[in-house]
Amino acid sequence: MLLIKCAVGAFQEICVMLTIGNIPLKNKVILAPMSGVSDLPFRRIALRYGVGLVVSEMVASEALCTGHPESLMRAEGEGIDPHIVQLAGKDPHWMGEGARMAEKAGADVIDINMGCPAKKVTSGYSGSALMKDLDHAMTLVEATLEAVSVPVTLKMRLGWDEASINAPELAKRAVDAGVKMITVHGRTRSQFYKGTADWRAIRQVRDVIPDVPLVANGDCCSFEDADEMLAQSGADLVMVGRGAYGRPWVPGHIARYLETGERLADPHGEELAELVVGHYDAMLEHYGFEVGVRAFRKHMGWYLEAAGRLDDAPQGFMRALMTSLDADQVRGTLYDWFVQVPMRSAA
Repeated sequence: MLLIKCAVGAFQEICVMLTIGNIPLKNKVILAPMSGVSDLPFRRIALRYGVGLVVSEMVASEALCTGHPESLMRAEGEGIDPHIVQLAGKDPHWMGEGARMAEKAGADVIDINMGCPAKKVTSGYSGSALMKDLDHAMTLVEATLEAVSVPVTLKMRLGWDEASINAPELAKRAVDAGVKMITVHGRTRSQFYKGTADWRAIRQVRDVIPDVPLVANGDCCSFEDADEMLAQSGADLVMVGRGAYGRPWVPGHIARYLETGERLADPHGEELAELVVGHYDAMLEHYGFEVGVRAFRKHMGWYLEAAGRLDDAPQGFMRALMTSLDADQVRGTLYDWFVQVPMRSAA
């Protein structure tokens, strides 16, 4: 919000639209980039339920440039608008080339990953390991900015550990260089996903970058979480990650709540059954049958858990579904199971 003085001397409050560069933001909620989760089928479902932005899975910049099939698939964005590709890497050359390739393939925004805590990423001095050397981190930011004409954003953690909380410094340097949006997960790398995200600590970043959108990330799973996250962090937007496991509609529902105060109930009955079956079909189409079946297993478990039906599943239920070679039988079983889920309160 912005206060402006009108001709008669009174002050009026007007709403200023948030943007990433020249790209307007539809609302205040973003689906987080999650490796092995936020693939193209998942992002499409989240968008259908009203989330403002979705971000690709993390894409290794060098692997993208060398044509690695998995990286190329992760960077796909057909039907996604705007299409944001998140790149990770440790070498300025490959970050620049990867960004250039992603832009040429249709990316509207390039997001730089300096937040992933996974050992296989940080051991290669990528992801959140970059927060141990901000000078090197900035060479990657600058290489990416120089390579593309589309907006560049940056996602980070609070720091490597409690003794090195340097997110404010990195954010300030990145914005001064030209980055158009900053996302901060309210944990250090050393915490991984343990404990609770420190939303108040994100406010230190707000204090040094008042003029670009700030996104708060970490532990946003409900309407109340979103309210508290925005209040404590001073951020403009919230990012929903694990809160969307088995509930890809949640980011959109939170967006609706922040905009209107309406608390939409979770899908149930036919709507939920069709969503799950549709997700299954989309995974098979995207990955092919064998890979798609394996990739859907985790979603199947999350849907059961979110619906409160994980304990109801008979022994061998998931195994039978996820190893079946009869897709029609799986569709029928999934539909029959989830259509029975009753409506639950949105409170």
